[in-house]
Amino acid sequence: MDLQSYIERLSRQDKLLENEVKTLCDTILDIYSTEKNIINLTTPLTVAGDIHGQLPDLLELFSVAGDLPWTTFLFLGDYVDRGYHSVESYLLLLCLKALYPQRITLIRGNHESEEITQVYGFYDECLHKYGNILVWKYCLNTFNALPIAALIDNKVICVHGGLSPDLTKVDQMYKIERKMDVPHEGLFCDLLWSDPDDQQKKGWNISPRGAGYLFGPDVVDKFRHDNSLEYIIRAHQLVLEGYKWHFKNTVLTVWSAPNYCYRCGNVASVLELTESRGTNFIIFDAAPESCRTPINNPHPPEYFI
Repeated sequence: MDLQSYIERLSRQDKLLENEVKTLCDTILDIYSTEKNIINLTTPLTVAGDIHGQLPDLLELFSVAGDLPWTTFLFLGDYVDRGYHSVESYLLLLCLKALYPQRITLIRGNHESEEITQVYGFYDECLHKYGNILVWKYCLNTFNALPIAALIDNKVICVHGGLSPDLTKVDQMYKIERKMDVPHEGLFCDLLWSDPDDQQKKGWNISPRGAGYLFGPDVVDKFRHDNSLEYIIRAHQLVLEGYKWHFKNTVLTVWSAPNYCYRCGNVASVLELTESRGTNFIIFDAAPESCRTPINNPHPPEYFI
């Protein structure tokens, strides 16, 4: 398996062969089999949010934030759906994981799901590009093996979405059976679907997404206190400015898909954490049009979930 060749081809928006995808995914499954639900990481570290199949913008992210193996990355999920190059984007990240397993961490987002990918584009993209659903199935197997959280310096917890009424201690996450599709409710679901609500004074509320919860600052403060944490880093929500602090800097949203769905006009960001957990945000715009392959699609995908 020539991973450098795979990376070069994917970066040019050339697809891998089906047997190459299977070999890559089998290699990734071997790596994930040794990883726990929570990945323990140390600073310095660069944290990225949603990618959503925007391959030129993923390459732009590496251009502004640094390449592997010289930069260590944590990606917070939602690698696929909505963008036009979910296959290439996700497989590129898998290649980097296979080549530099200690330098890049990928955790699961709510879109790394059999059900969601059949609605928001990844399934259809695989079918269109390969004429069958085998590549989709190979990728599903890796989705179901992805870790669900990362803990930085034992002080900062990172998940894709947010907290859960069923979660009191970080150690509960270790006990989740992750090797399955994302359930519709419960702790596993909430970690990938929930959101902080800046208008909510306290407690929990029903989420308009149809899964997970909205939570207030008191929920975060208690969880931080009970687990000796400084703050929570998550993605999952479009932020026009690229990042947003919530609840007096106790929850941070990082968003890494610029001009989301090719029409939102937002900038994107990655977070650089220094060895002392100091924060520096790198803001970047969508990649130039010259980097994009024209695609005839008059109906850009919806972007609520």
